Amino acid sequence: MYKSTLALAVAVGVLAQQANAAGFVEDSKLSLSSRTMYFDNDNRDVKRDARGRNGDNRESGQGFKLDYISGFTEGVVGFGIDAQALWGIHLDGGKGHHPDNSSFIPSDTDGSAVSQWGRFGANAKARFSKTEAHFGSALAPNLPILVSNDGRLLPQTFEGGTIQSKEIDSLTLNAGQFTHAMGRASSNRTGLSVAGGTQDSNKFQFAGGDWKVSKDLTLQYYYSNLEDFYKQHFLGLVHVLPIADDQSFKTDLRYFDSSSDGKNGEAGYQFSNNGGYAKNTGEIDNKTWSAMFTYTLGGHAFLLGHQQIGDDGGFVWLNQGSVVDDNGRNEGAGGASFYLFTDSMINQFARAGENTTFGQYSYDFARLGVPGLKTSISYLRGDDIRNKSGDGSYNEWERDARIDYVIQEGTFKGLGTSLRHGVYRGSGEAGADMDQTRLIFNYTYSFM
Repeated sequence: MYKSTLALAVAVGVLAQQANAAGFVEDSKLSLSSRTMYFDNDNRDVKRDARGRNGDNRESGQGFKLDYISGFTEGVVGFGIDAQALWGIHLDGGKGHHPDNSSFIPSDTDGSAVSQWGRFGANAKARFSKTEAHFGSALAPNLPILVSNDGRLLPQTFEGGTIQSKEIDSLTLNAGQFTHAMGRASSNRTGLSVAGGTQDSNKFQFAGGDWKVSKDLTLQYYYSNLEDFYKQHFLGLVHVLPIADDQSFKTDLRYFDSSSDGKNGEAGYQFSNNGGYAKNTGEIDNKTWSAMFTYTLGGHAFLLGHQQIGDDGGFVWLNQGSVVDDNGRNEGAGGASFYLFTDSMINQFARAGENTTFGQYSYDFARLGVPGLKTSISYLRGDDIRNKSGDGSYNEWERDARIDYVIQEGTFKGLGTSLRHGVYRGSGEAGADMDQTRLIFNYTYSFM
């Protein structure tokens, strides 16, 4: 932490001397984002503990995110800096409805929700021609091999460095290394791991690119390595077939090949395989493919897809491990996203052997003269789930619905509201039944 902080401080000092350079200030942006959220997660069949709690999470909170994004100084190589301040406030916990493992509000030493928490991060950046490099502690990647999670009050962020190059027309190259992450419900940074891991890696490296073959076809390849846990290859294809002015057919194909690396399988470096089967206990060995097809007609969108998780082990993605404090309580670091269609509101559908068929219908009411109003409903069903002993007779399903509205004009222009409700049910060892509701209000004000 000391080395990265010192390097960033030096970068800030250099930039301060050039702050008056054209572009650095002229292209700067400063914005304040507000998110108010009510989160209700009802564990339907979990027994109550000694304190009378059954793991239900029923709380509300307020999050603020202040972002400063500078332009670049003039010259062959331009320099800049981005800074981010995050602040979360606990509004109401609903007595008895704040579990110790909550990923919504951090837990205090007595197991209750903290009143507030926050953190600060900053990135130094440089640009040469059409290539940009970023280094710091407020990185939010959105790549096939790593997706920053923003599903609660505050976003998950990463510490490390990235570089993106667009020197070649139609080709975007990305590479980088991350060493730590800051969880969405935590003020602390943690090392990098996988679900079930208790030891840190602190070295996640990746490289890959997106090749836009034509205006309708994009091909992707990425490689990533979480040292001592896994190596992963990704192949992707996205094609959009225009049918008419208001009609199109989209094909989205994805394939992951993940294998063990270094100490994976040893004590502390074991992967939970998402609670399912593993050919070799604690080791990573998975191949996953998925296909999604979307037909769009005016404001209507019809989506249908299928996903197959390999039989030898569950799908793996970067997480923050089983991070607990000195009292054995979750630090709020949990909660990570990944690049599968089945990364749903409640469940992941990522156990060994699982065959998942899913569909979604959505409608944009702008076609009826109500811009900003959208709604969708989706359903996923996973079969052939293999439990730890290899029995593949389990299944699970999830139904999600949401409605979103963003005010388009007037005093409250830009204020967004989202109501989401999900229902999850699983058979046998598939998972605990849950009902979940989220009510979210988002607003961003730009100062410059």
